[in-house]
Amino acid sequence: MKNKKIISVLMVGALMAGMLTVTGCGGSSDGDSSAKGGKTELELFSSKAENKDVLQQLVDKFNETHEDVTIKITAPADAGTVLKTRMAKNDMPDIVMMGGDNNYTEVESAGMLVDLSDQDYISNIQDSYMQMVYDVNKDKEEKAYGVPYATNASGVIYNVDKFEELGLEIPKTWDEFIDVLDQIKDAGEQPLLMTYKDAWTSLCPWNSMAPDLQPEGFTDDRKEGKTTFVGTHEEIVEKYLTLLDYAQDDFMGLTYDDGNKAFANGDSVMIINGNWAINQYKSANADLNVNMFALPASNDESKNYVTSGVDVLLGVCKDSANEDMAKEFVSFMMEPENAQTYIDDQFAFSAIKGVEQNNETVAGVKEDIANGKVANFPDHYYPSGFDLSALISEMCLNYSNGMDNQENMDQFLKQCDEKYDIANVD
Repeated sequence: MKNKKIISVLMVGALMAGMLTVTGCGGSSDGDSSAKGGKTELELFSSKAENKDVLQQLVDKFNETHEDVTIKITAPADAGTVLKTRMAKNDMPDIVMMGGDNNYTEVESAGMLVDLSDQDYISNIQDSYMQMVYDVNKDKEEKAYGVPYATNASGVIYNVDKFEELGLEIPKTWDEFIDVLDQIKDAGEQPLLMTYKDAWTSLCPWNSMAPDLQPEGFTDDRKEGKTTFVGTHEEIVEKYLTLLDYAQDDFMGLTYDDGNKAFANGDSVMIINGNWAINQYKSANADLNVNMFALPASNDESKNYVTSGVDVLLGVCKDSANEDMAKEFVSFMMEPENAQTYIDDQFAFSAIKGVEQNNETVAGVKEDIANGKVANFPDHYYPSGFDLSALISEMCLNYSNGMDNQENMDQFLKQCDEKYDIANVD
């Protein structure tokens, strides 16, 4: 009888222990698998390490009204590779913040993200940026698996004081732009500064000109093998090589950081880059007076767009055990006050209607961005293995070594097609 009592006690104890174990691993009573210490824990994965501080500020604000929630921010180096590795292991975070580029396309195409099209804030997203996300969705599906949040802009950044000293007008067409470059050169000033020791910066003129000049639908047709760079991109390359005529002699040996300091100190009147570089100029010279305009690649002013893409979008992962709370956090981030906090800190633009970047250094592109006269970065549509910056860098090196422009262009475009075809695998 005593043994039976002992066995009964042990069985009850084992049952209770099992119940405790289920409660501890399963989280809260509503099935939340990531509740710790009575709190629901969500992971926010950011592909930009530089936004971690402002994200923490916004997370803290969210937690003020959600005391039962803890949001952990993860912002690793080489975030794209890390996220793909986690995707392969089916170890996705609850919320992702990433660029609207081919990394997003890989995650979305794998079916990892929740469709947020039914959320109220979608109607408050600028159509041009929402369309950019649709364009990089698998099969161009018009669903909001990623919600545009912060955007950027690339174009011509210019020294306002030097423009005024030389009596220059903002060019609206390609011919006007060349005329401005000639006037600067004739005045004994350096028209353009290029920092091509860092190859990625050579993409900036390409990204600013290609949307204005390439055939409509080129990126889709090229992916499907219906067209080629040869026969469609000659004008872009010709104009790119023309810009090199106005660069400083050591453009292939100047780094991005050193070039930014040189521009800030007045070594050039203009530089082709994005809004992300302006803080570096101002850090090097707080008195620098700069503004920005779209590179006018066409002589048809209506075709000259501000190159602007989705720098950060928000998505909710399908496997999240806390999908509703993750959606609630995304909704919180979309509130205009919070979006304003983010873009002011990150010196970005917003995809949300009515949330404006008011910094005077980008006033020249503000109106076009607000009106949706923007075109996405073309390299957002290229296959992830297609390293266009390396090809452009080689073309620029050939130019600096005296190669004939026609030969250089023919070689470059042929290589573009060859390298694209190698990378264009699903």
